[in-house]
Amino acid sequence: MDKATFEKSAAIKGPMHQSLRHDSAHKHVAGSADYIDDIPEPAGLLHGGLGLADRAHAEIVSLDLAQVKAYPGVVAVLTADDIPGTNDVSSGGRHDEPLIATTKVEFHGQIIFAVIAETRDAARKAARLAKVEYRDLPFWTDIDGALENGAPLVTPGMVLKRGTPESELDKAEHRLQSTMRIGGQEHFYLESQIAMAIPGEDDDVTVWSSTQHPSEIQHIVGHVLNIPSHAITVNTRRMGGGFGGKETQGNQFAALAAVAAKKLNRAVKFRPDRDEDMAITGKRHDFKMDFDVAFNSDGRIHAVEANFAARCGYSSDLSGPVTDRALFHADSSYFYPHVKLTSQPLKTHTVSNTAYRGFGGPQGMLGAERVIEEIAYALGKDPLEVRKANFYGETGSGRDVTPYHQTVEDNIIARVVSELESSCDYQARRKAIVDFNKASPVIKKGIALTPVKFGISFTMTAFNQAGALVHIYQDGSIHLNHGGTEMGQGLYTKVAQVVADAFQVDIDVVKITATTTGKVPNTSATAASSGTDLNGMAAYDAARQIKERLVAFAAEKWGVDASDVRFLPNRVMVGAQEIPFPDFIKQAYFARVQLSAAGFYKTPKIHWNRETGRGTPFYYYAYGAACTEASIDTLTGEYLMDRTDILHDVGKSLNPAIDIGQIEGGFVQGMGWLTTEELWWDGKGRLRTHAPSTYKIPLASDRPKIFNVKLADWAENAELTIGRSKAVGEPPFMLAISALEALSMAVASVADYRHCPRLDAPATPERVLMAVERLKRL
Repeated sequence: MDKATFEKSAAIKGPMHQSLRHDSAHKHVAGSADYIDDIPEPAGLLHGGLGLADRAHAEIVSLDLAQVKAYPGVVAVLTADDIPGTNDVSSGGRHDEPLIATTKVEFHGQIIFAVIAETRDAARKAARLAKVEYRDLPFWTDIDGALENGAPLVTPGMVLKRGTPESELDKAEHRLQSTMRIGGQEHFYLESQIAMAIPGEDDDVTVWSSTQHPSEIQHIVGHVLNIPSHAITVNTRRMGGGFGGKETQGNQFAALAAVAAKKLNRAVKFRPDRDEDMAITGKRHDFKMDFDVAFNSDGRIHAVEANFAARCGYSSDLSGPVTDRALFHADSSYFYPHVKLTSQPLKTHTVSNTAYRGFGGPQGMLGAERVIEEIAYALGKDPLEVRKANFYGETGSGRDVTPYHQTVEDNIIARVVSELESSCDYQARRKAIVDFNKASPVIKKGIALTPVKFGISFTMTAFNQAGALVHIYQDGSIHLNHGGTEMGQGLYTKVAQVVADAFQVDIDVVKITATTTGKVPNTSATAASSGTDLNGMAAYDAARQIKERLVAFAAEKWGVDASDVRFLPNRVMVGAQEIPFPDFIKQAYFARVQLSAAGFYKTPKIHWNRETGRGTPFYYYAYGAACTEASIDTLTGEYLMDRTDILHDVGKSLNPAIDIGQIEGGFVQGMGWLTTEELWWDGKGRLRTHAPSTYKIPLASDRPKIFNVKLADWAENAELTIGRSKAVGEPPFMLAISALEALSMAVASVADYRHCPRLDAPATPERVLMAVERLKRL
């Protein structure tokens, strides 16, 4: 597709760029949206229960399953010996994640057997009757324990370097070193992990899985059963939330269901309850960042070195790319003349951490903002002033190259921040807050304005591809299938808008069908904020092929030039004649025009060499800024988010209503990560925050009392993305950094802003109170 054709198509007004409602919005509210547990149960359906280890690290000396097998309703008990293929469900190909543990367990809650029974209740109760004898081994569950015990890396770390920081750190006017601890986060999707497998003839098996990556489920099931991928069909209509927690974590449940289904020749479903799900599935990685920064009196950074140590869990999972992306975003929106960034993905005896919205980027970006905050307090400046002094410059300014040697060519961060600073009246409000704090002995306020610059693309270049399948039936109705999965984010709606726009038909004409490996093969995960970019362009490519055939047919049949064939709303104009779209399609069918096409798209320009730390891993950047005002009670540490103003760049929005919803949700979820959501393991390696009673996600009452969200409607993607839009899934999450920094300013006021409060995340009321007391003593 040439640029002129693309631009001409994008200029036609239609369903694209309109605020159309989410295709399942009413179904979600009415309770009529079908999830896997809503599918009518096949005859003879069996249910799975999990036998879980109650040690953090131990050898299995003996495993007595007699009482488990004897429990009423139990049909079978699966151990590793029942796996016909490879006992491994690892995502990264390192073969370090057994489906069922054999001789050793490496985290509390690891699967050591599975029970298959007539009812879910029977399976769960029977699973608790196993008699297991262990020989305990040394274990550690956090970053400090891993470092103290010389823990190995679960995957090689990465280094990004530009300039000579080792010799430049002593050459600036000021220098400081500090540490920040950044907590993990539970995904807390509304629908827990679930899979149902239905056996077929020969090797065939159909798997319904709540997954962001059907193709990976297909591959994993194939390896575990030792059958080819063509025998496995994986279906996903929708998920009740994912946030990265269903990119790899569904592998074990789908594999267990498939093994049991083929062994017993009966349909099998696995659905852990909330406590089990939280205990045995991975989280956002928590980090410890140690940094050394040199800077001048104007706040401009001269050199920085930082190490990001991460709790990764017992296996690699996605820890390599997650910790890589933390380094990719450890510059936030700032240019570092001399820089060295290192990742340290440490093995711990906890469940393996995994993908989470932002994929390591939020941790890296938060670390960068802490560096800015430290400099600001050291110099007695407003952090926003220091931010502005360090922003990337225009292309060719000499301040436009990232630590991974990609040139930032689309930089609009200064404009975004400037517009938000003005529209939210930041300067006057900050002055009023300083005055308020002087007169208020107990309640203190803070305000912070923080930027976001987030790279868009999978850093694994091969994943930046997508396929789509479009059919037009004789009556003019359109069938759309693509490799992206719907987890509530509106992907299906946006891609349907693309196809409806291409043919200039109402969006109701386009049928959105369940994602399935049987229609579009070899798909990438719906992740990295790339779902719409990739699948939208693939669907557009399929529509383009059909349109070209239809134009050629019309030109020949009616004897006009191709340029005289135009698609108008629900009709086609051929010369001076207008034909209703269904009638036009019927005539094309009788003329034997192919009305089906498989589309494909691969992201251009990107490349990455991890060994050298150089390349262009991102196709473009999405930008945004948030200003948050908060109040704290210095006697209790409790706080309120008083107001948040957001200006965010989504390019030319495909669906403003959906994009604003994503921004609002991303901010609140990010705020939860940085304030209330705390993971805690006890001295025996048990996750104790494994239910809503002990793990606090934000409530509706926790959101900012005043919440203003606006799209940067002047923005347009400089790259040829679908409709010149930009990704919106992950970038808004990091807008919540403004909430943490607003709390930080409020705390700093008790010592007249002379010291950086060094709030670790999450800044729970306990941490806020301790920081207040610490600063009072200084």
